[in-house]
Amino acid sequence: MAARRPAPAPSSRRPQRHPRRRGRRVLAWLGGLFVAGVVLGVAGFATAYALVDVPDPNELADAQTSTVYYSDGTTPIGTFAEVNRQDVDIEQVPEVVQHAVLAAEDRSFYENRGVSPSGIVRALWSNVSDGTQQGGSTITQQYVKNYYLSSEQTYTRKLKEFFIALKIDQQQTKAETLEDYLNTVYFGRAAYGIQAAAQAYFGVDVEQLNASQGALLAAVLKAPSNYDPHNDAEAAAQRVDYVLDGMVEEGWITAEERAAAGLPETVEDTDDNELAGPEGYLLDTVKRELTGSTVGLTEEEVERGGLSIVTTFDAQAQAAAVEAVQDRLPDELPEGFHAALSAIDPATGGVVAMYAGADYLERQRNAVTQDTAQAGSTFKPFTLVAALEEGTSLRSTYSGASPITVDGWKVSNFGGSSYGRINLLTATANSVNTVYAQLNEEVGPEATRDVAIRAGYPADTAGLADEDTTISNVLGTASPHPIDVTQAYATFAAQGVRTQWHTIVSVTDADGTRTYTASPAQERVFSEDVAADATYAMQQVVQQGSGRYARNLGRPAAGKTGTSSSNKSAWFAGYTPQLAASVALYQSGPNGEAQSLDLGGGEVTGGSYPVRIWTDFMEAALEGTEEQDFPDPAYVGSSRGSSSSSSSRSSSGSSSTATRSSSPTATQSPTSTETASPTESASPTGTATATSTSSPSATSRPTTAGPSATSTSGTGDGGADEESEDAAAREEEDAAATSTPSAAAAQ
Repeated sequence: MAARRPAPAPSSRRPQRHPRRRGRRVLAWLGGLFVAGVVLGVAGFATAYALVDVPDPNELADAQTSTVYYSDGTTPIGTFAEVNRQDVDIEQVPEVVQHAVLAAEDRSFYENRGVSPSGIVRALWSNVSDGTQQGGSTITQQYVKNYYLSSEQTYTRKLKEFFIALKIDQQQTKAETLEDYLNTVYFGRAAYGIQAAAQAYFGVDVEQLNASQGALLAAVLKAPSNYDPHNDAEAAAQRVDYVLDGMVEEGWITAEERAAAGLPETVEDTDDNELAGPEGYLLDTVKRELTGSTVGLTEEEVERGGLSIVTTFDAQAQAAAVEAVQDRLPDELPEGFHAALSAIDPATGGVVAMYAGADYLERQRNAVTQDTAQAGSTFKPFTLVAALEEGTSLRSTYSGASPITVDGWKVSNFGGSSYGRINLLTATANSVNTVYAQLNEEVGPEATRDVAIRAGYPADTAGLADEDTTISNVLGTASPHPIDVTQAYATFAAQGVRTQWHTIVSVTDADGTRTYTASPAQERVFSEDVAADATYAMQQVVQQGSGRYARNLGRPAAGKTGTSSSNKSAWFAGYTPQLAASVALYQSGPNGEAQSLDLGGGEVTGGSYPVRIWTDFMEAALEGTEEQDFPDPAYVGSSRGSSSSSSSRSSSGSSSTATRSSSPTATQSPTSTETASPTESASPTGTATATSTSSPSATSRPTTAGPSATSTSGTGDGGADEESEDAAAREEEDAAATSTPSAAAAQ
């Protein structure tokens, strides 16, 4: 027998296990966790499924009308869609229409079990990864959300929606679910359900809908306002194509049927009387703000939420706006003629009045917030502010000769009129293009552009881009929305503080809970002294310049006239300490191209219809309010003239630059027809009176009569301007506020 081997000595090290055996143990451990997770998940799922009951839809389908009020909180402007619903059986809905809805919203409807796990995961990942809210819902889930729950973006609501959708899919057939969905979903135009939508969009019953009509109704479900062809025909056509192409992919229509279908040629006009007349534009603007990023509500919440919405619109001011425009303009207006009036409270940024068209049902495009027109000389105050900020005084003098060449650009005054040596007050009062061209060369057109943006022009305004920044921008080659001009002048009225314009004060839900209160952004963009001097200069426009008609207001006012070349737009923008407003008139051709204004009575310029409409409006809007004064001018900077002596010359070749002087008395260099040198008082009045021994000519400054009605454009791109008035018109303004604008009085 062999000797027994001694046992090995004990070791403190743990014996190594076979790798395969260790792997099996890890897998077993993970498997146990998985089984436990499944068991717990199933148990949790089963518990949640059991706890979530399907509510009675008849008890919770409680859509309520939202009401929009004027700023007093009690006078209604209108309402947002009272529920308009008429249930139909699924058999009444043509199969091609059913398939159009499925192609748009849930192509796996007949295969899924009421929910889409992949869609939920995709939406959840989007929410977690980048914070965006995505759908991922089936038609069943949408129905549950719309009819049983709410649109709140919470995970609790999504979980309820998930379990109720599962139960609904178990409790009823697909046909029943689709029928319920089609009878409850919102199609826009205050229409809930497919029958109401068929009537609202096509004036027919649901049984009469064809493939194209069904595709459009399916298309608008994603965002009714965005895809309504009356609001955006191009977007509607693209969405309809998506629906029809999906129907081909699913085999629901043939390629030939697809080729014959498209955006319907005829769609009913909106017949909601709430939107009729000028007030329709107010409601549309409010709704856009409610569903925009500022307030952030969905269309459904606005239309069904029973909200109380208090706006910034003042009932008295709104009535004044409508009356001023309609009373001043002729009864018969040319095709494509538009008028835009808007007014902003400079202290709050609230839009107190808006005339954007005669009837929203006739034209859904808002003349105040969506249309654009060249600004003309309403742009000049931005150059003035830039000069004041650089230390140029209102007393600084420049040559008003016409024409002159500035940095290779030949510029003329309105009517070809020449002025003598004049200060910036006189140049502003009479809108002297040649002086402002020199001033813009001095400060740089980039500085003018910067001031315009700080005052309230969006940086992406047409004609305001960096590549458009040339000296000619001083004459208003940019094309802002009228509301942008009002915003900028409200900044002047607020003495350099810009407050973002808005139309909503507050939103209260159906339970009486305040859910939104306006808090617009405010920023000081000009110093008080600079703003005071700019206001003082624009007061001269009203007191003795191209906007002299506005003196009829009878209280301190400042402003600026503006007319683009060929009279394609005419403006008056002005303000009192309490209210800023602008009036814009413009005309477009059949293809949207700008056309010269034609009201059958000579040139339409800023000093004609616009200033009269503005004055009428302001007088009525401010009735009953206390008269307030503007701050006294600060006279910032030092007196000086143009620095562009090498590039700014009159057409005869003589220097047109001014003499620099810190003295309040400026010496006027006479032109070839002038023999005397007038002086200005130490405290500028805005007018430098010239004495001449020769008769007035094209190169002498007018004394009583203003420029003729014939304009010589200073630019080739629509930037030239106006303005002064003849003696008869000046006398007429003081005597009769209701006189008819004429070519002689136009600026």
